[in-house]
Amino acid sequence: MTPLVSVVSGPRARLFACFLRLGTQQASSLQLHTGASLAAKNYYEVLVLGGGSGGISMAARMKRRVGADNVAIVEPSERHFYQPIWTLVGAGAKQLSSSFRPTVSVIPSGVEWIKARVVELNPDKNCIHTDNGKEISYKYLIIALGIQLDYEKIKGLPEGFDHPKIGSNYSVRTVEKTWKALQDFEEGNAIFTFPNTPVKCAGAPQKIMYLSEAYFRKTGKRSKANIIFNTSLGTIFGVKKYADALKEIIQERNLAVNYKQNLIEVRADKQEAVFENLDKPGETQVISYEMLHVTPPMSSPDVLKTSPVADAAGWVDVDKETLQHRRYPNVFGIGDCTNLPTSKTAAAVEKHLLISDFRDCKITTL
Repeated sequence: MTPLVSVVSGPRARLFACFLRLGTQQASSLQLHTGASLAAKNYYEVLVLGGGSGGISMAARMKRRVGADNVAIVEPSERHFYQPIWTLVGAGAKQLSSSFRPTVSVIPSGVEWIKARVVELNPDKNCIHTDNGKEISYKYLIIALGIQLDYEKIKGLPEGFDHPKIGSNYSVRTVEKTWKALQDFEEGNAIFTFPNTPVKCAGAPQKIMYLSEAYFRKTGKRSKANIIFNTSLGTIFGVKKYADALKEIIQERNLAVNYKQNLIEVRADKQEAVFENLDKPGETQVISYEMLHVTPPMSSPDVLKTSPVADAAGWVDVDKETLQHRRYPNVFGIGDCTNLPTSKTAAAVEKHLLISDFRDCKITTL
């Protein structure tokens, strides 16, 4: 299992070579703040937005390069979640409490934790604003804000989670409801969904289906369960090698897979799910359920969508070889919030960190 704070070093020691060169090549154009700002601690040489695995890992790496006093993390949550465990929580194999630690326990020692939410990025002035009214300036910015869950884009959600029989492993507030729905299942349709948007951990919507099927077999309910996977995609998986293997499992376990089916409404009071046919605009289908697992639509965080650092789709616009922003050379991105051509997973973040190993560079230019 990937450590929470990665110390991976790799052969591509390129990210931040340009980062470091900026200290001498572009310092005059970065509008850096004075010593007075430093004394007030509203300025940091490296400011990290987001306290997930990517942000924590980069803060640890930057601490080793510029010193802890020069690095800060902006993160509002008091709990740091290791979300891959939530698939197991939803299947009853793990306790939710095993998935989190206090945020303060994972912040690298000496690094400043700014417990606030970012509400505005101003890369032209090298500063950000937080929800508590603070302006914080930086020399270098690392954006690691993750991905946003958009349950409200499905009619009937998130209020539908107040009803039984429905859960979602993608939220700390709804993951235990998945396990409750599994336990309460008697007979009927068990539906699992995949949205018409990018998602983090694209395999997770299938994993809970396979785990649920195993649970039904273990509890003697499999013969009464009609297991359905409705996906907005045109294939079960994007890589043919794995798609072929999964198709064999699907056939062997008698699972129903429907392609180009996108969940648009949940009528939780009636236990009905409404799907649109992406191949036939305007055509919908209503399916009753005894259990429903929802994978929500996802998008770039709102604060990034309206920011100058975003591309046309709202993701942080970075170079795939260096993670450096395409327009703001002192801004870098890592993880799910970027437009990198990788999956949005913790495994991908680990590979991003390989790029960010700049052990051969000298730090004195900062």
